[in-house]
Formats: sequence, structure tokens, C-alpha cells
Amino acid sequence: MADISVDQESGPSRRALLKGGAAAAGLAVGSGAITGFPTIWAQNIKDITLAHVGQSFSVIPQIAAQASKDLGFKIDMQAVDYATQLNRTFTQPESIDISDLSINVVPDLIKQGIGMPVPTSKYKWWDKTVPIFTKGEYPDGKKASVQGGAPIKFQYYADKDGTKLSATPTEWLASIPTLYNADTLGIRPDLVGHKIDSWAELINPQFKGKASLVDEADIGILDAAMALEAAGQMKYADKGNMTKAEIDKTIAALIELKKSGQFRSFWQNFDQSVSLMASGEVVIQSMWSPAVTEVRTRGIACEFVPLKEGYRGWGVTLVPMKHLSGLKLDAAMDYLNWYNSGWQGAFIARQGYYSTVPETAKAMLEPYEWDYWYEGKPAAQDIKDPFGKMMEKAGNKRDGGALWDRMGNVAVWNCLMDEQRYLTKRWNEFISA
Repeated sequence: MADISVDQESGPSRRALLKGGAAAAGLAVGSGAITGFPTIWAQNIKDITLAHVGQSFSVIPQIAAQASKDLGFKIDMQAVDYATQLNRTFTQPESIDISDLSINVVPDLIKQGIGMPVPTSKYKWWDKTVPIFTKGEYPDGKKASVQGGAPIKFQYYADKDGTKLSATPTEWLASIPTLYNADTLGIRPDLVGHKIDSWAELINPQFKGKASLVDEADIGILDAAMALEAAGQMKYADKGNMTKAEIDKTIAALIELKKSGQFRSFWQNFDQSVSLMASGEVVIQSMWSPAVTEVRTRGIACEFVPLKEGYRGWGVTLVPMKHLSGLKLDAAMDYLNWYNSGWQGAFIARQGYYSTVPETAKAMLEPYEWDYWYEGKPAAQDIKDPFGKMMEKAGNKRDGGALWDRMGNVAVWNCLMDEQRYLTKRWNEFISA
């Protein structure tokens, strides 16, 4: 496969894509019917529009604009909430070309037969992808936690038909992983009053009326489980895949906490979590890295605290949908290769997320940015978010340290549990209690 050159400012150059043709950028299986490559491709690709649907933390207009500029066709990014995305993916799959999903949703796409297998030979960056995704281990060879939805469980198809997953690596990818992180609690260090080093603090009576959980059943339940287990109130065989009995006990404990006034609110989106923390209404809560970043850009102290029990890990992935064919499928494969070629990775690094291909992101970050975001070193210069707002003063370090200090301490991964429907029902009972 021919190389795609990478421009420091704009990613893979249009000239390189045209020179190599779709074969270089990831020509899709079965596109031999398109002849005259790359001439026809070059003439007609401008008429292609790919619908990329996902949530607001990764579906960002600036990324779509850069991809469209570099690739020569339009990326139509559509940001929706989690429930809407799942509903649309499963009931209107042909309205989406690229579904931007949590990795743990992939098994449900397989059950519905709506995702398209991607051969490793057509994806440029697989041998550069961090081994959490390719092998289920860390760079030092240590096996990563498999509690919950560990990425390696959902990464490979058994064969080109894509009807079942493989527990071991194959030549067929179920999706293209893009970004990942390990989440913890966000706090207002100026308001909590003491050092926070345990998930148990989320349910500490000291923070009654000042704590908050994310209102997503499959994520909020894990944060609650980490807190309850840390406090010695529960013990789970696998927090990421609870039995009905474990779900019942967890929900009962949460309802009791809610009725006691422990929780100020239950947030459903990024903006709500930021407002709660920035206003001081909440001092400890489930939080996402970009939300911590946003609070800091407002000049308000906010920290993502490393907790002794470990982090809750997660990953996001791109799934090309099965209906893609012909020139549009070629364009989709080009887009998947562009996506992890560096520009997007550098952009999301400035929000606090990690790229699955760090090497390409590094090439598009300033050395001081790489040192701060990935190496855990003190900022040599002021750190700005991807929109140019001040985030961190020179001399400060990133919460949680270097990449593998954080990702190497994942206790449980986000997951859609075997008892997901039951969990959702019980979670809704908790929220409405």
C-alpha cells in the first residue's frame, strides 16, 4: 500500500490521495467495478457526502471542516444525544454512513447485521494502534483489565462475513477505534475541603446535596458501583456485567442515597455537567475530561482526580455501515484512514482525549503540548484548548499524569451488560424515585 503523506497543518495531502488513488487510502473491498481509477474518482468524489453521526464530544464541526478540506468531499457531522444515536443507528441505519459509537455498542450492531467489516489491509494505521485495541494489553505486555467492555472483546470479526466476533486477532476489524480515556471523578478542589483519593467520596455524607451522577444507565451505574464497592457496601464479580441481583442491590442503595439527599442532580449532557461544577452547586461528580477542561477555561478550579481504586475506561470507534457501496464506500475508507492520520488526534488531545494512533497525533502537536497531554510533564507554555481558550498555566501538570499512568490503571470498562434492558428499567426507577 502506498503511503499517504501527512501535512503538519492539514493532514493527508490531496495530492497524495490522488497520486495513490483509493488503493493507497484504503480502497474498499468489492470496488473493482469502478474503473479508470483515479480519474473517475477525482472527478466525482466532490459530489459525495458522508453522514457521520455521534455525540458532541467527538462530533465537532472543526474536525468535519478539516476532513472535508483535505479529502475533497463533504463530511456531514451530526451531533445527537446518546439515546437518539442508538435509536437512529438501529432503526434507521441507512440514514448513517459512519456511526461514531462507544466500542461496547459494537456487539449489538453485529446482532442487527448493520456494520461493515474492515479488512486490516485497507486500514493504514492498524500496526501503529495502541495495543489495548490490537492485543488487549499495554505496551509493556501486561494484560489490560477485562472487567466490563474491554475493547479487545469487540475489536475483531471472526471472518469477512462479520456475523460473529473473534476472541483473538483476525484480519477483519469490527470498527476503527479513534479515541479513548480513563474517567474518574471531577471535583472542585477549592470547595471539597480535603484530599479526594477514593471513589467512596462520591457517596460521602459530607457532600450531601453537592454530588451528581451522569444520567446514563450503563455509565452512571459503573460510577455508582465503584463508589459502593470502595465504601465496602458492595462486592461485584464483574462490575461491568452485573447480574440481576447485583443490579437490584445497587439500585436499592442508590435510591436510599437519593432519598437521603445525597445527589444534587443527574446530568444528561456536557453543558449540564459544566454548569453544575462551574456554579459550585456540585463539588464532586461523574465527569468527562472536556468538561473539566471547559470549567478551567472559565478560570475556575476543577480537577480530574486519580483515585486509588482505579479508573473507568472507555473507547470510541467508527463503524462504517453495511449499506455503503461503490464510490461512497471508497470515500468512507479514505475518511477512516484520514481520521487517525493526526489532525483529529491532535485536536482531541487538546480536550484531554487520547488518540489510538499517538504517533500521528504527536506529529501535529507542539512538543510542549505532547509533553503536557501525553507525557504528564509540567507545561512549558500556557496550555490552550482546541478552540484557543486558556486551559492551564505554564508549570502545571495534567491530572492523572502520563498516558500509561492513567490508562494503565483501568479497573473497569464501559459496557452494555447482558442484563442491559433490566438495568435500564431499574435505572429509570432510580431516577424517578
